[in-house]
Amino acid sequence: SPATKENIHSNTNSESYQDRLSRLEGDKQSLILQVSVLTDQVEAQGVKISDLESSLVEHQQKLNSTEEMLQQELLHRTSLENQKLSLMGEVSYLKLTLADMEGRQGQGAEKQHKAEGLFKELRILKDKVEQLEDQKLQYEKKLKTTKVKENTDFLDERRFQIFIQRFVYPHPYRLRRTQSGGLQAMDPDVSQFRRGGLRATAGPRLTRTLESYDSARDMNIPFSQWTREQVCGWLEDYGLGQYVSLTRQWVENGQTLLSATPQDFEKEMGMKNPLHRKKLQLALSAVTTKVVEKSSELDHIWVTRWLDDIGLPQYKDQFHEARVDGRMIQYLTVNDLLTLKVTSQLHHLSIKCAIHVLHANKFNPNCLRRRPGEEKQPSPSEVVQWSNHRVMEWLRAVDLAEYAPNLRGSGVHGGLIILEPRFSSETLALLLNIPPQKTLLRRHLATAFSALVGTQGMQEKREYGNATGHVPLTTTAKVKPKKLGFTQFSHLRKRKPDESADYICPTDWSTDSEWGFPITFCSTQGPQPQLGQTGWKAGEGWDKNVIKNIATNSN
Repeated sequence: SPATKENIHSNTNSESYQDRLSRLEGDKQSLILQVSVLTDQVEAQGVKISDLESSLVEHQQKLNSTEEMLQQELLHRTSLENQKLSLMGEVSYLKLTLADMEGRQGQGAEKQHKAEGLFKELRILKDKVEQLEDQKLQYEKKLKTTKVKENTDFLDERRFQIFIQRFVYPHPYRLRRTQSGGLQAMDPDVSQFRRGGLRATAGPRLTRTLESYDSARDMNIPFSQWTREQVCGWLEDYGLGQYVSLTRQWVENGQTLLSATPQDFEKEMGMKNPLHRKKLQLALSAVTTKVVEKSSELDHIWVTRWLDDIGLPQYKDQFHEARVDGRMIQYLTVNDLLTLKVTSQLHHLSIKCAIHVLHANKFNPNCLRRRPGEEKQPSPSEVVQWSNHRVMEWLRAVDLAEYAPNLRGSGVHGGLIILEPRFSSETLALLLNIPPQKTLLRRHLATAFSALVGTQGMQEKREYGNATGHVPLTTTAKVKPKKLGFTQFSHLRKRKPDESADYICPTDWSTDSEWGFPITFCSTQGPQPQLGQTGWKAGEGWDKNVIKNIATNSN
């Protein structure tokens, strides 16, 4: 029936609902279990995440500390690199110092060897002096025994004196003993012979007799009438004593030297050194014309000190051997410097500017300043008279003391800094061995150099550097002697005598064309004296052709 069907259908639906409900309950229980499990897992994952976050923070801190250490390492590395560069600079300076010391040690060994030879010669000379003294005593005893009367005694003394002067002491120097402690001083008139005197116990001393000194200096008698001994004494005074023995055999009087040629000097006197011949010819010209120049008062010993002042002590031996004096400095040529083994172009310019300063100061021997004065900001007219040592003091004053010793032997002095247009702060930096990478030091040197030279001087140096055909000044350039080509032999006969002398500092140096640079003291504070306005003219009263022929013949 339909009602039964409905009951059956409702029973089945209720059963299905119960089944579903039971299944849903089971699913609910399973879901609750799953939720609890997932909750536990989420909590575990949260713990892990917190652990990971804490470890991340720790790693971040470690990374920051590592970056800080890396920055410190980089800074330390840059400081080490700077120290390495400075050490390399010091090593190069020490190498240069070592080379300089080795060179000085070699020179010292040579000088010691020469000193030993001179010491041996001195011993031989002392032995000869002792023998001569013994002979003198023997002759005195003989004269005492042969004395008969007062008149004859005077004649015997005079004859003995002449014998001593001619045979025992033919040299213009007389040998005498120094005084002992309790003895009275010798009579100043050493030319008068006295018998029976006391003999001192000290060693012998070489002194020039008054007769030979006065006779050699007697300017009232013309040089052509001087005797052989006067000429030999005159050569001794001028430092050419090594040629006295041959001169005594050849010269009859002063006219022999006046009429001689340089070839005669070389042949008869054995004068092989061309600078010795030039020195002799200049001295003969001065004696003949009787013109006294200030440069003639400066001997070859002063010239060696002058080389120290201008920073070229390495050439002292060559200048001393050539007996270069003040007069020769005035008429030095390029070939003369090459003969003296001065080949550096910078050293040629240094000597040229130093001679120029001597001209401007009328060859005053004390014109160069060796010590700093009270001036705070020296003017260029004062800087031009600085010596090499004074320039080194200036470097110490501008906080460059560690580079100041590098100027020894460089030839840098105030005259070169002011008067040479190509000498710049870059040239000075090269001579000081300041590395190119130290730009701050070089910039500081350039600023101090500009303040030292002055505004006008720097402007003239820039104009000269910007001119066409300008050749920068280098520290390694060499000067080579001029060579004649085949095309120039045809002009030898037509060449004038005064074109053959190539003076280092031209005699007519008041013109700008000789220097290629306006020769003035560079200063902006009021008018300064020009070097060309000192009123000096080289060889004033002399024949310039004669002087230049002397320079040419000597070469």
